[in-house]
Amino acid sequence: MFEIEACNAENYRKQTRRITLVIAAIFVVLALLLSSLAVTLFGAAGGDNFRWNLAGVLLALVLTIALVRFKLWSLPWMAPAVYGWRLKRSLMRVTNVMHHVKAGVAAGDPTAMKLLRFYHLGVTQMYQLDGNSSDLSQMLREIDQHQASMQAQGLEVSQPRLDPAWLAAVKQADN
Repeated sequence: MFEIEACNAENYRKQTRRITLVIAAIFVVLALLLSSLAVTLFGAAGGDNFRWNLAGVLLALVLTIALVRFKLWSLPWMAPAVYGWRLKRSLMRVTNVMHHVKAGVAAGDPTAMKLLRFYHLGVTQMYQLDGNSSDLSQMLREIDQHQASMQAQGLEVSQPRLDPAWLAAVKQADN
């Protein structure tokens, strides 16, 4: 279950830029080392060693991904990037069933309405964290209309959690 947390957008962007630079530096260092090692071990002196350089870079990419996912992911300094990834992943899960959600909202299904509200809150935060106010401004009317519909039905408009059961229920209800 994912829950939207309060975040300072400026701090988030600053921290994620730093994290990106650290991961890029790790990749560059590994790529240089592994390419050089591959050329030294398998390359021909004065020959075309492109394939060994490429193999070193690809191996560095795989190792960087594995290092980030299995070692760095759980470290506290990675928390902003992990949170952003989880937020976007949660929004994508809703987007994947959006046609069911919209059908449920049109039918007045409370679960679909809660799910759409979570989506609106998550998208709002994502745009704020990314500093993308123009796309957010285009959605404000839809967000406000949906919030008013929820209030008219007596539903709680604060929906900071994505309950996976909602996704299954909305898909099931639309079939």
